[in-house]
Amino acid sequence: MVCKPQTHKRVVLTKMELTPSQVIVKPLVTEKGVHRSTRYNQYSFQVNPLADKVDVKRAVESLFDVQVEKVRTQVRKGKARRYRFRNGRTKSWKKAIVTLAADSRIELF
Repeated sequence: MVCKPQTHKRVVLTKMELTPSQVIVKPLVTEKGVHRSTRYNQYSFQVNPLADKVDVKRAVESLFDVQVEKVRTQVRKGKARRYRFRNGRTKSWKKAIVTLAADSRIELF
């Protein structure tokens, strides 16, 4: 009896294409964010968790017509909260801090 080696099919995952308006959820306007925008020309946004740094860069450049130098991202973990008599958590979300070129500005902030 001859045993054939089992062949497994490879699953190739393709990245989902997001439009610029789907990538950026909302701008984060906080005291720290306003300070960064005036001093370091950095702006912070809440972004889609599926978006990566390249997606964020393309979205900011197309939506605000600016030149992006650097993008830093972080996943903010949800906090523990109480809802009536139960313990729960808020959702985790993704934040992007975008550094613009020296001659670029976003007038939103």
